[in-house]
Amino acid sequence: MQYRLFTIESVLLLNTDFCAGTPMKLERWQVIAAGICSLILTVGLARFSYTPLLPIMREQAGLSAFDGGWLATVNYIGYISGALLASTLSNLNFKYLLYRFGLVVAVLSTIGMGLTTDVNLWVFLRFISGVSSTAGMLIASGLIMNWLARQNLKTELGLHFAGAGMGLVLSGLAVMAMVDYLSWDQQWWVLGMVGVIFFVPAWLWMPKPAKAGSDEAKVADVAPPSTKWMRLMLGAYFCAGFGYVISATFIVAIAETLPELQGKGPWVWVVVGLAAIPSSFFWDRVARITGVFEALVLAYILQIISIAMAGFIDGYWANMVSAVLFGGTFAGIVNLTLSIAGRQFPANPSKAMARMTLSYGVSQIAAPALAGLIAERTGTYRGSLYLAALLMVAGVFMVWELKKQTDRDNLAKAGV
Repeated sequence: MQYRLFTIESVLLLNTDFCAGTPMKLERWQVIAAGICSLILTVGLARFSYTPLLPIMREQAGLSAFDGGWLATVNYIGYISGALLASTLSNLNFKYLLYRFGLVVAVLSTIGMGLTTDVNLWVFLRFISGVSSTAGMLIASGLIMNWLARQNLKTELGLHFAGAGMGLVLSGLAVMAMVDYLSWDQQWWVLGMVGVIFFVPAWLWMPKPAKAGSDEAKVADVAPPSTKWMRLMLGAYFCAGFGYVISATFIVAIAETLPELQGKGPWVWVVVGLAAIPSSFFWDRVARITGVFEALVLAYILQIISIAMAGFIDGYWANMVSAVLFGGTFAGIVNLTLSIAGRQFPANPSKAMARMTLSYGVSQIAAPALAGLIAERTGTYRGSLYLAALLMVAGVFMVWELKKQTDRDNLAKAGV
């Protein structure tokens, strides 16, 4: 028997047998837990802690409304850059390395936000934070779906995407707990250290891709969708991205403008996260009953109502209901859309998911900066909310047409 040197890497991985090099058998709960922790770290903490901290940074660190919107835009540029990189990689082992790189960057970029007041450095940190969020949202999703397909398990990601909601709750509660005791920069440091807790299982339990050419690596071959199908899917997801990012970036700042919610904005973020935790699992169940496209249309409509309530109705309860509807739909929309895309490309789902996210991300680049500019000039985010609602309406029609195109494609594949 051939022995290997005892290295730090062998300690970190913990998923290779020390002597024989045989992969450790991972249970489904471990793989799902790894995905959840990766989302809490890369999305909930590294990416979206900025939302509840935005009004605090404006008050304590002198961050302007325009710079606040610009930092959000840069974060999405980083996200789409990571998605673009993921879309060009066919080798799952490279994606696995990119996933681990993203985990490290998520921790470092979060801590780094509290180490400077230089806007240029903040821009850099928000950019690499956006890149790191690709690890949890896209690459982890693809690795998990590929592993589920290889294990002949249902390729549903509802439990995995619950991590996004958990991360939002954690970031919101953490900021609320710290706001009276720690300055804005100290809060970033604490959030980064909390991220280390989730780094460990996200690193250890995410399964490595199967070796190319092995029996384990083989999954059922599925004919790719038509060009029209892809265009409709990309268009619908573009609309969803615009609607999502306006609410996600500015929902706390909008709440803080209301007398009833001044100083309580982060609680709105907590409500969003609490609603998001069960939402992906819930929408999986809805999709089983109604069909995946029907469930997606319903989720779009409820998010339109959420955006409209935030834009047209002032008051405590209107904003809370809006937060519940937003939290209860955005993760479900992502889950259902990426699951649809992933099932069309089971051998390498993260590549298909990355292509979808490029469309989702394009709208997210312009929207926050536009909202920040409108707020700077008008003193309100309502104009951006109206535009977001209109685009989401267009998305509803695209999803419904996508359903019809799917039926036509299936008939064509069957030779009917």
